[in-house]
Parts: sequence; C-alpha cells; structure tokens
Amino acid sequence: MSNPILETKLYYPSAQPVWVKRDRLIEKLNDCFSSRLTLVSAPAGFGKTTLLSEWIEQTNLPVAWVSLDSGDNDPKRFLNYCIASLRTIHPEFGRTTESLIQSAQL
Repeated sequence: MSNPILETKLYYPSAQPVWVKRDRLIEKLNDCFSSRLTLVSAPAGFGKTTLLSEWIEQTNLPVAWVSLDSGDNDPKRFLNYCIASLRTIHPEFGRTTESLIQSAQL
C-alpha cells in the first residue's frame, strides 16, 4: 500500500465497565445476523463505540474494525483501510483489489 496504515486504527477499544446496561441494543445487534449490513448511527457522545465494544466482547465471531476520521476522506485511503481491517481476520483478503486500487484513478 502506498499510504502507511496506522495499525492502531484497526483495533476496537476494549469495553469499559458499563454503567448503563444496553440489553435491548445488544439484542438488536445479535438479531442483525440475518441482514447484509447493519448501521449504527447516533450523534457524537451517544455511546456507539461503547455499545459496539461491549457487543464485540460478548460474541465469538471474528470482527474487523477500522476507526476513520476526516483525514481518511479519500477513496484510495478509505479502501486501503477497509482492506487492512478485513485482513486482521482474513490475512489474504484483497490482494488483487489492492493492486487495482493502486493502479486505478478513483
């Protein structure tokens, strides 16, 4: 990859002791397996990361995580981070795609 990947962006934050149980939201996340995509959306400070960290630690499923910020608002950079994140659970993921991203003008 031409841009270096900051590996710290590929690890989810460990769950902290939870003051407010989110059993209903955890149950909704557990129900999402029949969906192709689940989007967790709320304003800043509403506990999205805390909820997902708590849920991840309760599941036995492999999880790919990437933390994005405004500096990642470039298609190549975004896709490179997505590939790097998925490689944390499938190391060979995206080899062909990666070379296409580097050669194509997005």
